[in-house]
Amino acid sequence: MGKRLMKGNEAVVHGALMGGATHFFGYPITPASEIAHGAAQYFPVSGRCFLQAESEVAAVNMLYGAAGSGARVMTASSGPGFALMSEGLSYLAGARLPSVLVDVQRAGPGLGNIWPEQSDYNMVVKGGGHGNYKNIVLAPYSAQEMCDFTRRAFSLADTYRMTVCILSDAYIGQMMEPVELSGDMAEGKRKDWAVYGDVKSRSNLITSIYMDPQLLEKHNHQLQSLYAQVEEECVAYEPYQLDDADVVFAAYGITARICMSAVDKLRNQGVRAGLLRPQTLFPFPKEPIARAADRGAVIIAVELSNGMMADDVELAAKGQSRVLRYGWLGGVIPTVDEIVERTVRDLERGGVQ
Repeated sequence: MGKRLMKGNEAVVHGALMGGATHFFGYPITPASEIAHGAAQYFPVSGRCFLQAESEVAAVNMLYGAAGSGARVMTASSGPGFALMSEGLSYLAGARLPSVLVDVQRAGPGLGNIWPEQSDYNMVVKGGGHGNYKNIVLAPYSAQEMCDFTRRAFSLADTYRMTVCILSDAYIGQMMEPVELSGDMAEGKRKDWAVYGDVKSRSNLITSIYMDPQLLEKHNHQLQSLYAQVEEECVAYEPYQLDDADVVFAAYGITARICMSAVDKLRNQGVRAGLLRPQTLFPFPKEPIARAADRGAVIIAVELSNGMMADDVELAAKGQSRVLRYGWLGGVIPTVDEIVERTVRDLERGGVQ
């Protein structure tokens, strides 16, 4: 406990243990490998289970089995590995099995490279596997939040019986920062729906198959009601200099950190800029974007992708505001000056003061 210097990926492991994780099943992949390495080191000495699976497909199905028996389970990977888990994610959602998955994004498509991108947004936030399902998606922008969000993820997963995904990127996973470790170690409680192999749980059934169309439709409607409840209760974001902003950046992860510095620099130049940083990507913080749009602010979606989050920003703005899309691909990261200069240029072209 106390303050320690560590990578964001290492902070995930500490947050998981403090959150009551009991099992880690995973397969290492750059730039997320330190999570598996840390879990291999710390889980066994903490009385928890670590198992390196033979593949990402195996790992996600191990989550299914252990979660069904009441364990608090997690895995971690990067984009290519997360893609392999898509079928298992759908099964977890269909059977309503709480689990935690961390995606430390790298550039693609294909093998791409190990530099950061944010191009897994649609895969993680919009589902990824088949069927009408959602995951709760948390978006940390620091090593401290990698710890805190992972810790909180296990409580959210148990509360809503859902998969919680932590969507990070290679910069946040690899950078080293001070992380405060404090508070009590959480423990999971017995789940009345889980299968423990005892008399009390003998009648429990874990499944996602409903051969009768009406029963499957009813199950899907129940899931949609659950997701609506999550949208009401779990949305989180951080506003920065937002109250009087004429220009509002929307960004998460490493781009949010860059945009925060860009806001300060623009304000020094007389431009009233602000930042809306989603801490949850599902549920997405629609209301603060809608309020900024209603007052006529120019909204700029900044991300390391071809505009995946920007689609949600535009939906939230409801056509009431001009939405600009700033995207970088392939592991290229913008500087503060590049964002400032591009913003000033676009404002001048649009006649916005």
